[in-house]
Amino acid sequence: MSGADLPSSLGKSGGQASSSGGESSAPRPDLPPPEGLLARGAARFTSWAERWIPDAFVFALVATFLVFVAAVLMLRPTAGVRGATLAAAEIWGTGFWELIPFTLQMALVIITGYVVATTRPVYRLIAALASFPRAPKVAIAWVAMFAMLSSWLNWGFSLIFSAMLAKETARRVQGVDYRAVAASAFLGLGSIWAQGLSGSAALQMATPSALQPAIRQIVDGGGKIPGGVIPLSNTIFLWQSLVSVAVEIVIVTALVYLYAPDAARARTAASMGIELGESPLDRDDPPVKGTPGEWLEHSSILNALFVLLASTYLVRYFAKSGQGLNALNLNTINLLFLTCGVALHGTPARLMRSVREATPGVWGVILQFPFYAGIAALIVKTHLNEKLAGWFVSVSTPKTFPAVIAVYSAVLGVFVPSGGSKWVIEAPYVMQAAHDLKVHLGWMVAVYDLGEALANLVQPFWMLPILGLFGLRAKDVMGYTFLVFLVLAPVVLILVTLLGATLGYPL
Repeated sequence: MSGADLPSSLGKSGGQASSSGGESSAPRPDLPPPEGLLARGAARFTSWAERWIPDAFVFALVATFLVFVAAVLMLRPTAGVRGATLAAAEIWGTGFWELIPFTLQMALVIITGYVVATTRPVYRLIAALASFPRAPKVAIAWVAMFAMLSSWLNWGFSLIFSAMLAKETARRVQGVDYRAVAASAFLGLGSIWAQGLSGSAALQMATPSALQPAIRQIVDGGGKIPGGVIPLSNTIFLWQSLVSVAVEIVIVTALVYLYAPDAARARTAASMGIELGESPLDRDDPPVKGTPGEWLEHSSILNALFVLLASTYLVRYFAKSGQGLNALNLNTINLLFLTCGVALHGTPARLMRSVREATPGVWGVILQFPFYAGIAALIVKTHLNEKLAGWFVSVSTPKTFPAVIAVYSAVLGVFVPSGGSKWVIEAPYVMQAAHDLKVHLGWMVAVYDLGEALANLVQPFWMLPILGLFGLRAKDVMGYTFLVFLVLAPVVLILVTLLGATLGYPL
């Protein structure tokens, strides 16, 4: 594969750009239809979604106006229609830019994940992993397992790592079904990513600057959770959260092995008319020229100095915090991945090329997050969150509340497919309801994450960044992801209910 074969938009939010990246490589009409009732139903569902569901930014606009109208209705009894409209507009405009630090943090999650995944040492690991399985069914399940494991570390890294592993596996394993192995590359984002080290909601709760003060005050609950900050030890590092991660990995890996076509029934890349090309390991370095400035670009000295500086800071940071992994937040995670990327790329030229390729993928984050900040401001500052919290309390008990939130998070995630920005909207009333029902607040963050990930299995938003790499369309892979959703959704509801019963209040 040459550099031109890499998609121009590989970051998580880059998938909004287009849904037609692989249409020229559509399956041939002489191939048989999808096998089985669920596969045929999933194909019909995907066709409907691609035709009728608009881009996620459209949903952000629609949500803005719906919440604005609700805010006006909330303010009208005391301010009148005109006064309520002006007041709501002022609240929205003031809140619109409140998430700028978080917006940049999320953009860097995408970029640093890509930077690490495209280094040569990491791709050598990918090639070694791809050479391990021999049978097609084992290979497809193998990719799914590593997609989930890597997504726990960092979803931006996993999205690229798993796609490259799947394509390298298709190069090396004869008779592997290209659609199924491509779908496996995405299953980390459809299962456990949000419960891992880059889980948006957990990191927001642990990073003081990532949420507005008004939301922190709600989480604080009158001093029950000082400062409204919930450390990772009470979210992703809860033993209940780790158990749910392990259960999901085992179930999904087994399911993938069972549904994966064998060689006799597989649609390989060749049978679909897709050329896999050469390995990225054969890619040439950027050209070296003779000027002093260009010499510096291709020298490892500056990279080594940066790694030394960043490593010194990180070591001191973790040592002084005295909290171990609980000290992780968006800033430290991004710096860790950037430091690894700088070290593994070796020279500024290689690093700059990787960042340049990743940057187009962040446009969706930059465009949408201010709108979600405005929505959150309207919800919090007009006390809509209290109304919503009251509704959740009215239909829930402490035992059923986690399952209700998991379902709600999954449904809303279909229309607002961004874990971090959606949590900004949901956190005020979910956390308020958790206080009212006396439910463990950290577990509710984990529950939100479990439901949020499920939504990615039934809508193609996050698949699109890597579909161009595969030369496929969303409908080529969503039959498989929809089947995983049907199995995983009831498992999640059982897990959040049973494990939630083992936790107290507030943390």
